[in-house]
Amino acid sequence: MAALEPRDTGVPHASPAVSGDVTGDGTGVLSRPYRALSVGVVSVVLVIAFEATAVGTAMPVAARELDGVSLYAFAFSGYFTTSLLGMVLAGQWSDRSGPLASLTCGIAAFAAGLLLSGTAGAMWPFILGRAVQGLGGGLVIVALYVVVGRAYPERLRPAIMAAFAAGWVIPSVVGPLASGAVTEHLGWRWVFIGVPVFVVFPLALAVPQIRRRAGGPAPQAVPGSFDVRRIRLALGIAVGAGLLQYAAQDLRWVSLAPGVAGAVLLVPAVLGLLPRGTYRAARGLPSVVLLRGVAAGAFLTAESFVPLMLVTERGLSPTLAGFSLAAGGGTWALGSYVQSRPRLAPYRERMMTLGMLTVAAAVATAPSVLIYAVPVWTVAVAWGFGCFGMGLVISSTGVLLLRLSAPEEAGANSAALQISDALSNVLLLAAGGAAFAALGGGRVARTATGAAADGSHPAAFAAVFLPMAAVALVGAWVTTRLRER
Repeated sequence: MAALEPRDTGVPHASPAVSGDVTGDGTGVLSRPYRALSVGVVSVVLVIAFEATAVGTAMPVAARELDGVSLYAFAFSGYFTTSLLGMVLAGQWSDRSGPLASLTCGIAAFAAGLLLSGTAGAMWPFILGRAVQGLGGGLVIVALYVVVGRAYPERLRPAIMAAFAAGWVIPSVVGPLASGAVTEHLGWRWVFIGVPVFVVFPLALAVPQIRRRAGGPAPQAVPGSFDVRRIRLALGIAVGAGLLQYAAQDLRWVSLAPGVAGAVLLVPAVLGLLPRGTYRAARGLPSVVLLRGVAAGAFLTAESFVPLMLVTERGLSPTLAGFSLAAGGGTWALGSYVQSRPRLAPYRERMMTLGMLTVAAAVATAPSVLIYAVPVWTVAVAWGFGCFGMGLVISSTGVLLLRLSAPEEAGANSAALQISDALSNVLLLAAGGAAFAALGGGRVARTATGAAADGSHPAAFAAVFLPMAAVALVGAWVTTRLRER
């Protein structure tokens, strides 16, 4: 899950509805020609959403039991680091052979990573499982974008993007509650081990439709060939991001070496894989790609620390801590629905500016619960507004990207969008994790009885949230650069 003068930057005459007649000819995303495909791909999103909400709720308990609270950020950034490689592979694979193989292999890796984390006996094997899961997630998400670009006409894309967002509503409500209950009564491992069971139905429903509607190479692509240079750059970006993350979490002079090596690998790889001018917010496609990273990185980095803050600083159970984020699924879907309204399409960039300002306000409000006089439900309210802003922004970046991409570039550009998303998560999680550790986050204290207890200083959490709010404000400026001159 981006201010301009009025003009149609979305899809003209597209219906916002996820079902029903879009243009008066009965061809909505749930009409007969598209029904099986739409249900199938949204089911894939549904499974991913259940995993994200459930795992996020169980993560603080897993980190505690594996004695890895100080490595908490790695559990998230490990996923995003390997997903960078998966995204580039998926872009190449989808453009040259179609998205089906990337999607099926990605779901298989996603499930394998969950099983590996669920059976881990220490924090580093747990992080390894998250890395395998991230590789699969990278393959899946880019393949889904390519499916949307190939299988749906332009007028239906805002509606299917809104359906993707709607797929997060039920998991956002049910996921934290179910995950919290399972974690408290059966153990956190069952949260990870149980999710792979649900991947069978989406595959069975989506695969035949994807093969029929989006199979084969793009029209101008060379079937079966891979750009070796881009694969090398993908390895460079993944290894470089991993080294930077390691250096950020190990605040010693000796960590300068892997940090410098990571930067040397990362910078040229980023410049080679993202559209030219992305780093300076050049107008048009480069700014769309940059905005996706800024928005996702700032919001999701902050969100990663919300359950940990509520559990360790306010004493909430994992269930209640996870439930504080539950309303966000509905408001995110609402924001995505709003951006799909045809009457609002001429004002898409203005909506995206509003969305980023809302995100900045939500992230800045969250650490107010570190003051005990502030009720904990403040986080739930703030996050509901923040997710509405993300719904406006994230779905719109997907719509704009596909609109600005030639068919043979859809895979590569979708990969660039997702790389920006994941890379920003890695780098901002590294920065946030370093600030968290430097100010006492993740330290273990001992009670009078000798039991272990979290000893994180409240300032450690503030050092994560407030800089992320500033990054979101930068994103509000980027939204003024989305229109090509």
